[in-house]
Amino acid sequence: MKRILLVLVALLLLVGGGWLLFARTPGGVPVYGVETVATFKHDPEAFTEGLFFHNGLLYEGTGEEGSSGIRKVKLETGEVLQEDQLPAPYFGEGIVAWKDRLYQVTWKDQAGFIYGLDDLAPRGNFSYTGEGWGMTQNGESIILSDGTSTLRFLDPETLAPKSTLAVTANGCPVAKLNELEWIDGQIYANIWQTNLVARIDPKTGHVQSFLDVGALGPKARGIDDVANGIAYDAKAKRLFVTGKRWPELYQVKQGGTVDSQDAQTLMSCSR
Repeated sequence: MKRILLVLVALLLLVGGGWLLFARTPGGVPVYGVETVATFKHDPEAFTEGLFFHNGLLYEGTGEEGSSGIRKVKLETGEVLQEDQLPAPYFGEGIVAWKDRLYQVTWKDQAGFIYGLDDLAPRGNFSYTGEGWGMTQNGESIILSDGTSTLRFLDPETLAPKSTLAVTANGCPVAKLNELEWIDGQIYANIWQTNLVARIDPKTGHVQSFLDVGALGPKARGIDDVANGIAYDAKAKRLFVTGKRWPELYQVKQGGTVDSQDAQTLMSCSR
C-alpha cells in the first residue's frame, strides 16, 4: 500500500511539474483559432483603425492621411449610413463611445476629436501625449493603446490620465497593442502586424489567451492590410473581427487550440 501511495505521489509531482514547465515555456499562454459564424460585407477601401457595435449599428474609424474619418455602418449589408471625414494631415485611429459622445484619437498629432454619437456632429477636441492607436471603455474609464505594451486609463469626462496597465504574456511585454474592445470584463486587443488578438486581464495585465485570426481575410493583401478591428454585441454575445481593407467582416467564436509562430516569437523574450 505504501509503495502504491509513493507511486501516486510521484506521478502527481511529475504531472504538476509538467504543468509548471508548460506555464513557463513560450507555449504557456494558450492560442485558439476561430470559427466563422457569419460573414458580412465590409468596405474594401476602409483602412480600419477603430470599431465598436452600438444600438444595432457598427461604428468604424478609418485611417490614412487624406482618407481618415468616422462612419456608421449597417451590419447586415455593409452600407455606410453616415460619415464624417478628418482633414489632412490627420491620421485617424481608435474610436470609442461614451454616453452621447464619440471620441476619436489620431496617430501622431496628439489630437483627439469629440462627436455626437447620434449625428456625428463635431463637439470639440482634446489632447494627449504620445501616440493614439486603439480605444475602448469599461464603464469607468476610457482605455487607450499607444503602440507600446502599456495601456492608459483616462477619465471619460476630462480625458485626463488616471492610471496605466503593463501588458505581458508569459512574462514578456506585449508591444504594438492596437484596436481594443472590452468584452465581459476582459480587454481584447489586436497586436499590430500579427494575426493575434490578446485577451487581457484588466487587473494584472496578463494575457490569458490569444485568438489567432490568420485563417480570415483575403489571401492576397498588402503589407499593411492586417487584422484590425474588434466589435462586440454584448446583448447577443456576438464577436466581430475584420481588418484593414478587408472586403469582409466576420462574426466568430473561439475554436480549438492552434500553433502560432507569432505567439511563440512574442513569448520568447529574454527575461
